[in-house]
Amino acid sequence: MAPTLKLERELWATGLRHVAGIDEAGRGALAGPVIAAAVVVPPGSLLQGVWASVRDSKTLSARQREALEPEIKRQALAWAVCEVGCGEVDELGIAFATRRAMVGALTALAIHTDALIIDWVRLPMINLPQHVLTKADATVVSVAAASILAKVARDRGMVVVSDAYPDYGFDQHKGYGTPGHFAAIGRLGPCPLHRRTFAPFAEAATLFDPPPLESDLDDG
Repeated sequence: MAPTLKLERELWATGLRHVAGIDEAGRGALAGPVIAAAVVVPPGSLLQGVWASVRDSKTLSARQREALEPEIKRQALAWAVCEVGCGEVDELGIAFATRRAMVGALTALAIHTDALIIDWVRLPMINLPQHVLTKADATVVSVAAASILAKVARDRGMVVVSDAYPDYGFDQHKGYGTPGHFAAIGRLGPCPLHRRTFAPFAEAATLFDPPPLESDLDDG
């Protein structure tokens, strides 16, 4: 399934011209920040060029995401990214931290927005029309574009911090629950990048008997 501009066009036709697609990366990770991005596709855009190429970031390779990211930024009417660190994730809870990142991305946009399209999450603190859809990153162009910006920003950050904690392999698994990551936690214990309130740390026994892992290690 390829994302379309159907919903954006419907909103543009009602006079809501600046429609922001919003998505996050890192919600399910064991370490590192949650990052949200917002992308506004220029009103009247056609499904061509980069807008015909974007997909849910989880379905793309790292190389494909890296190639699309600068084109999204170049062709978007506006875009922004916001990070909420692991400390705030532990303090606020992942749901609130995710909303904080999304609101931060939205408020960092260089233009005023008229409506939002969001993958899964509603932002009750924002007084704008909101279209909250399951799997919006797979069906809506602006949200797919946001998913790519958020994923690329988070992956780059995890590669950078891996230099400070080389034994954990953050440059490989980006903080998600892979066998290698669980093994490193079992050997070394958590580091400052880990989300201490998440189950593997709140229930220390699971560090040595980790639960079954999802096959999609690039999720988020």
